[in-house]
Amino acid sequence: MTRLLARFGRGALGIVYPPQCIACNSATGEPHALCSTCWAGIPFISDPVCARLGTPFAHDFGPGMLSPAAIADPPRFDCARAVAIHEGAAKAMVARLKYGERLDLARAMARMMVHAGGPLLACADVLVPVPMHRGRLWQRRYNQAALLANEIGALAAKPVLPDTLRRVKRTPPQVGLSRNERRSNLAGAFLIEPGQKAVVEGRHCLVIDDVRTTGSTLNACAHILRQAGAARIDVLTFTLVPEGA
Repeated sequence: MTRLLARFGRGALGIVYPPQCIACNSATGEPHALCSTCWAGIPFISDPVCARLGTPFAHDFGPGMLSPAAIADPPRFDCARAVAIHEGAAKAMVARLKYGERLDLARAMARMMVHAGGPLLACADVLVPVPMHRGRLWQRRYNQAALLANEIGALAAKPVLPDTLRRVKRTPPQVGLSRNERRSNLAGAFLIEPGQKAVVEGRHCLVIDDVRTTGSTLNACAHILRQAGAARIDVLTFTLVPEGA
């Protein structure tokens, strides 16, 4: 009887508030889903990709191939993967989660991140969300990277370390800055408290964020985790900005 009532309640709710696409708000058959148009508009990343940065290749050059960017400027993390290119519906979802207070998007985005980052999650010991400075966190009231990490941790049964990595320097927005300006902007921005080093020492850390642009923020986080003794540092984001964009 309880299940029947719950099913009836969900059905009635669906009539009063029909499910909407999480990207464009058009009608969908299921809640917390994408409509067919938005799904088709997401530029999903698939093999072949750079073995280090996860950026897509136009042609398959064989396993272990590195992109020119990975060779010319190797990242401080070991490997990175993303769900999609930062365009279209994927870009809209990131913006809605980050600036539009659409916290409900975190679960749907996390499901896709679990799929895209399967091999990285399989060997990860802990998930580390990119932290937000407490001043900016006070203004926004939530950290989208932490929301994604918590959802991914629940789906993949991995522990999340929300407070191990701290952002102690409130940097100006990175939007519009060059790669070198971003690096300078982030100097000294992150730290790990001495008492927290033991939780990452010798462990495989998977850093979680919503979008990877030049990789400067993720490189800064990886550098601090490496100094604390992390054995391996991988990165998983929902989108990545193509090289040169």
